[in-house]
Amino acid sequence: MASTMKAWQYSKISGKLEDSITLNTSIPIPTASSLSKNDLLVEVLTAALNPVDYKLPESNASIFMISKPATPGLDFCGRVKAKHTSNDLIKEGQLIFGCLGSPRKYGTCGEYIVVPRSECALLPEGVDIDEAAAVGTAGMTAYQALLPDHVKAGSNIFINGGSGGVGTFGIQFAKAMGAKVTTTCSTLNVELCKSLGADEVIDYKTADIVATLKGKGQIFDAVIDNVGDSATLFNECEALLKPDGVFVQVAMKVTVAGVAGMMRKRLQPRLLGGVGRKFHFVAVEGRTRDFEHVGKWMKEGKVKAVIGETFAFEEVPKAFEHLRTGHTKGKIVIHVGEK
Repeated sequence: MASTMKAWQYSKISGKLEDSITLNTSIPIPTASSLSKNDLLVEVLTAALNPVDYKLPESNASIFMISKPATPGLDFCGRVKAKHTSNDLIKEGQLIFGCLGSPRKYGTCGEYIVVPRSECALLPEGVDIDEAAAVGTAGMTAYQALLPDHVKAGSNIFINGGSGGVGTFGIQFAKAMGAKVTTTCSTLNVELCKSLGADEVIDYKTADIVATLKGKGQIFDAVIDNVGDSATLFNECEALLKPDGVFVQVAMKVTVAGVAGMMRKRLQPRLLGGVGRKFHFVAVEGRTRDFEHVGKWMKEGKVKAVIGETFAFEEVPKAFEHLRTGHTKGKIVIHVGEK
């Protein structure tokens, strides 16, 4: 194995992440002796991008959270190249998929990463590595928004934002659990959402989402907001949710106002303008058992990753430009290494 690797890095963000990253071709690869007890050294084959990959580095919080220079990217599928001597659950050479729990010095837009054993799972036989990489953060977010007690067979679920990375997984996961799913998207993606199993699709270009939902009454067991910008949806959720229903927020602006808004939803009592329904914010984490469950669904053909576009490793800045438009259908995948 070589002693150095290629990776896209940034030391300081001036404007947009894609304008601040450069390809470093001589970064030392972490050594096997440097791995802690639960760590794996992984050669990245494919990576997938998420909005947080540029939003967090561009925020003030990155000053305290990310050691520089840093490589963006959380989601991956790759090959185990080295491990701690005490780790006997995974063998060198095996393929794994997962996501890093937080931005780190070695991100997935680089040829090698260090991954805790708890943030990945073995790749099931027959599952494509591009699709596996696409699960990552979006798949875990969708899965953990539906669990542990929000969805079961017969549940009625509303998913706001069904055509993005989290939404496309959320529709399929909810259907695999036996739920009825109503979702939203633009006109161009209505057929996509239906093809994934959505029972009803509301085109936000032609219909008022909240008014349409209120016309149905208190029928939902869970409202899952993948968009995060609609205060109206949260404020009106009491008219949509059953008395024991829950409002689940997935997306949040990485700003002081965004965090304050989320905390208000969580803590403000009904007497002071809050809503009379449970509120849950998804603080996503990579968990082996969750990746294994999703991998099983994929192997069985119950779930597929919707991949909008793939980019070569040399095109990482272009991939971030595309991601930033906010109109991606499914996931953006980067081909980092050779399959």
